[in-house]
Amino acid sequence: MSETSTYPLRLPRSLKEAAERLSKEDGTSMNQFGAVAVAEKVSALATARFFADRKARANFAAFDKIMRRRG
Repeated sequence: MSETSTYPLRLPRSLKEAAERLSKEDGTSMNQFGAVAVAEKVSALATARFFADRKARANFAAFDKIMRRRG
């Protein structure tokens, strides 16, 4: 990570306590735990967008033609 910035984050008390407990169990800091959580969410959303874009470009007639080939 070449550049970082700070972001004040407000969490409901119960969510913060759960994150603290899980980060402690994981052996990481709250900062690292939060950064990984955000990275996982960003990755999941990017993956969903990727597949939605692929689906929009799909040529189902060509797919059916390929699947009907012998061999």
